[in-house]
Amino acid sequence: MGAGSVGCFVGGSLQAAGATVHYVGRRRVLDALRVHGLTLTDLEGQRKHLPPAVLSLSETVPAVGRPAQQPTLVLLTVKSSATRQAAAELGRVLPAGTPVLSLQNGIGNAATAQDAAPALDVIAGMVAFNVAEVAPGQFHRGTAGGLAAAEHAALHPWRALLQRAGLPLTLHADMRGMQWGKLLLNLNNPVNALSELPLREELLSRGYRKALAALQDEALRVLQTARIEPARLTPLPPTWLPAVLRLPTPLFRLVAARMLRIDGKARSSMADDLAHGRATEVDALCGEVVRMARGLNMDAPVNARMAKLVHEQGLLPQRYDAARLLSALGLAKR
Repeated sequence: MGAGSVGCFVGGSLQAAGATVHYVGRRRVLDALRVHGLTLTDLEGQRKHLPPAVLSLSETVPAVGRPAQQPTLVLLTVKSSATRQAAAELGRVLPAGTPVLSLQNGIGNAATAQDAAPALDVIAGMVAFNVAEVAPGQFHRGTAGGLAAAEHAALHPWRALLQRAGLPLTLHADMRGMQWGKLLLNLNNPVNALSELPLREELLSRGYRKALAALQDEALRVLQTARIEPARLTPLPPTWLPAVLRLPTPLFRLVAARMLRIDGKARSSMADDLAHGRATEVDALCGEVVRMARGLNMDAPVNARMAKLVHEQGLLPQRYDAARLLSALGLAKR
């Protein structure tokens, strides 16, 4: 549900491994799939192609009748702003108890989906790798990583197939720390989007890294006050990341070599959204930090400014070099 970059990559990987997959998405993406089929590539050089004739595509959730037509698992991969509407649509069509795995950025999507479709069984999850749409119908995984989800009996039968599909799934008793660990990394999405650079090139610019470090510092202070420990999703502990990001680039290359295992095609999904004039998920990332800070009687001015810049970018596009971005965020003298 939400056949965009992540939905097409995960769904296509599962179909290539033998699953029956139905893709629900927007006309722009589905029209490209009808013409070009679905091609998946990754940084290891693998390539999978599903021709148009084998793809089941729809702009709305198809009606289900007999048990054999009912989905065993729904992957919810819409943007955060579309979660409530998508979940409500699923709830109107699918049988009660259908498991829905939220593979979305941000913190509250699973709860939002459950509230919108109380009869369904929504499971919090996340995608630990980057996917970019590099051509019509072609989606590229530019970083390493797998899937994570809350411990749930409905997911156990899927683990072997997901492993064969190149999507190893880890299950966790508490997803909150995992989600916040991912959100800390995703605070780079708006930096990358405003830079208009590939991810690796952007991360090799110390100025852009300083902007990300400031966003993470602010988020970490809020999490510490809230007594939430973000999960370690990189070789470095989350609390070390801002200091490492601020290192001179030659040292950063050495210390963060594994973090830089990103190929030249990778870019943030937010960059794609801005390029296509679509709404972004900045309110589910920087906005989440700002909302938690306010709830704790704290301020998160850098994240608030970043959210404002991204919203303005959607109205009046402009490129931010590193110096200009630091100035716009109030960080020029840091």
